Amino acid sequence: MNQNPAPTLCLVEDDEIMGESLCDRFRLEGFSVDWHRRATDAMRAIGRTAYAVVISDIRLPDFSGETLFTRLQQGAAELPPFVFITGFGSIERAVALLKMGAADYVTKPFDLDELVLKVRQLSQLRASCADAAVAGMRLGVSAAMQKIEATLPRLAEHASAVLITGESGVGKERVAVQLHCLASRGAEQPFVAVNCGAITETLIEAELFGYEKGAFTGALRTRKGVFEQAHGGTLFLDEIGDMPLVMQVKLLRAIQERRIVRVGGETPIPVDLRIICATNQDLRARVEAGTFREDLFYRVNVIHLHIPMLRERREDILWFARQFLRDFTEQHGGDKRVLSASAEQALVNYPWPGNLRELRHCIERACILSGATTLEPSALFESWPESALEQAHAASTLDQYIRDCERGYIQQALQRCQGQIGNTAGYLGISRKNLWEKMKRLQIQSRAPEGEES
Repeated sequence: MNQNPAPTLCLVEDDEIMGESLCDRFRLEGFSVDWHRRATDAMRAIGRTAYAVVISDIRLPDFSGETLFTRLQQGAAELPPFVFITGFGSIERAVALLKMGAADYVTKPFDLDELVLKVRQLSQLRASCADAAVAGMRLGVSAAMQKIEATLPRLAEHASAVLITGESGVGKERVAVQLHCLASRGAEQPFVAVNCGAITETLIEAELFGYEKGAFTGALRTRKGVFEQAHGGTLFLDEIGDMPLVMQVKLLRAIQERRIVRVGGETPIPVDLRIICATNQDLRARVEAGTFREDLFYRVNVIHLHIPMLRERREDILWFARQFLRDFTEQHGGDKRVLSASAEQALVNYPWPGNLRELRHCIERACILSGATTLEPSALFESWPESALEQAHAASTLDQYIRDCERGYIQQALQRCQGQIGNTAGYLGISRKNLWEKMKRLQIQSRAPEGEES
């Protein structure tokens, strides 16, 4: 099977031992690495290669990593995220580079596992933002998701705290990533996600705020917490409703003061970041029950986005199913897969208790287990009782099925034509008036480009 090419890193390091060690480790982690010993060579390579991340020492034989970064910034091309390697005496220079737009820095001697994690997060975020740009930053074709989508550009520039609610699997992190990517220089700044419900109560403070060397047994070196890791970018706190009460007080203080203190430390560290929280719980009910602080609720609930359940926006089901089919083919190769008419109807009628997450797994499982290029309902719902499958097939009338197909086809045409009504009507072979009438009847909304007459 054909796989997507491994993300390529640019390593700028003149120390032979350090450079070889980093190359070996990142290649074991699945990256491709171009290693340059001189800033001049790196500058030439960065100008012609689409690197996922650049890792650069500050002290280099011809000119410094700082000079390399500032010279590249003067060019018109968008730069990949830069992570700098610095000695203790150069920390002030590294911090200055962060203010100029660098992604992060590590101080020698550094934890290689943490550097790998940092680079992987930056690489994945850059790929996610690129995919989102190609897809036109689409969160779905339903009216509910288009309404949310329309609000994100303004929030990206002005909102410092956003709360996203919805059932598990509806795509809360997807919305958070889109919000981050829409911010100026979003793809170059860190997006750090942490599941508050997956961390034990004894470790969550160290995870959030970091710790100093020797702060507790096993703290062999100083470690940044997620607040520091997300400095300049976005911190996504998933399942915020599961955070212990004792930590809610410290989280509130950190959000309000924009400063944190590492475990075992005394010096306040300023942090500048956007906080996006998400939960599948009713936080107001948790406040009334005394398990969630009211002051924290109001602090994180400055802007509230609620993501509807997939079964409440059924027009998104086939749109996402086809997208997941394309994603699978691009990642794994092989023949193009399509859905039969009965498979499409079964997907639309299924209740999707697991929402988008369940839909993606359903499509991927069918692609792996079925050798056919046309997927039938039995491939999609292998463990679903036959009686339920038959009931789902018969749940809609023929008129409803035709209506759903027409809506989906028009929505795809609108997306292809970037929402331009005139071009979409031409693509469909109908008049503008006919298209508007169909959109009104099918309850399709379109955000036409500015300046286009309706």
